[in-house]
Amino acid sequence: MALQASSLLSSAFVSPKEVKVNGGIKDSVFLGVSFSESVKSDINSTLLRSKRMNMQSVIVKAQTTATDAPAVSQATPDSKKTLRKGNVIITGASSGLGLATAKALAESGKWHVIMACRDFLKTEKAAKSAGMTKDSYTVMHLDLASLDSVRQFIDNFRRSDMPLDVLVCNAAVYQPTASQPSYTADGFEMSVGVNHLGHFLLARELLDDLKNSDYPSKRLIIVGSITGNTNTLAGNVPPKANLGDLRGLAGGVNGMSGSAMIDGGDFDGAKAYKDSKVCNMLMMQEFHRRFHEETGITFASLYPGCIATTGLFREHIPLFRLLFPPFQKYITKGFVSEDDAGRRLAQVVSDPSLTKSGVYWSWNQNSASFENQLSKEASDADKAKRVWELSEKLVGLA
Repeated sequence: MALQASSLLSSAFVSPKEVKVNGGIKDSVFLGVSFSESVKSDINSTLLRSKRMNMQSVIVKAQTTATDAPAVSQATPDSKKTLRKGNVIITGASSGLGLATAKALAESGKWHVIMACRDFLKTEKAAKSAGMTKDSYTVMHLDLASLDSVRQFIDNFRRSDMPLDVLVCNAAVYQPTASQPSYTADGFEMSVGVNHLGHFLLARELLDDLKNSDYPSKRLIIVGSITGNTNTLAGNVPPKANLGDLRGLAGGVNGMSGSAMIDGGDFDGAKAYKDSKVCNMLMMQEFHRRFHEETGITFASLYPGCIATTGLFREHIPLFRLLFPPFQKYITKGFVSEDDAGRRLAQVVSDPSLTKSGVYWSWNQNSASFENQLSKEASDADKAKRVWELSEKLVGLA
């Protein structure tokens, strides 16, 4: 409608041109009114009034059409914001959930994915195998087991001059059969160091980049887990997540000055993973409380379903890896493919209906998203504040 109005107005205000009057007299006209004195004398006042009334009708009609046109046709700042692709960083995007999410977002044509991974060549091959076009992604080195690597990644990203619109903290280490802890370059127990502390430093340092984005919906997303949520059946499978009084985290979770476990107890690889996911979900809520109102950034966590075939289970015993997928498919009915889980995480990245901040998203059997409830510990505001403060000290931000 706005284009029609513009065309109509333009045709009314064109430069003078030749038209025929009374079947044979040529003259110049402006707004349909003749300016030739010789022709004016031959046109009676009634015809002239008629012409003027017709032109007033044309102008009013054009103005009405322009007024009624949708505002979206105008070059407003908001409409300009959506002209470029969004930029999203996804950690651990070389396989599993991260790769499936990167693929889903790239295929939408609306996103450029920064695949933040340890192995550059592996990630390049994974992106090509997934059918991602070269202009839809950028691979950048990031090793969450090294705080220096996290800082170097942040520096490299900023040097790229790409805006940051969404950050997805997805990468995870799971060592359920380990009898002894392994440690990051900074001396933290591996599961806590990678899954929580590495991501915490990354998210804290990139918060200003998210603030400065001109994208309509800026988001920070942390992948949680049902195994850290003790208000579920899966969360009650031993060993259960429990951060205790955080004495291990206060001691540096390094096994030297204290325990390698957050609660200060004996090492258990499966529990270390679950505890780290509780930290992830607590941190999402603390980010929300501290920064959402000020920045408008959406902070969210999610559990996309049980991806029983993911490489996350590669360190589990062979019998578990054999039986777990059919158990999830046919007994619990909780099985979700990597592609489906990737599409769900892509929803949390980009879906306009999932912009509520401070939410832990889940999906029902009909693949409909809903706001799920976190366990008492995973939603403890006092514990979230304490984990935040201790984590700031451990990563050198306080």
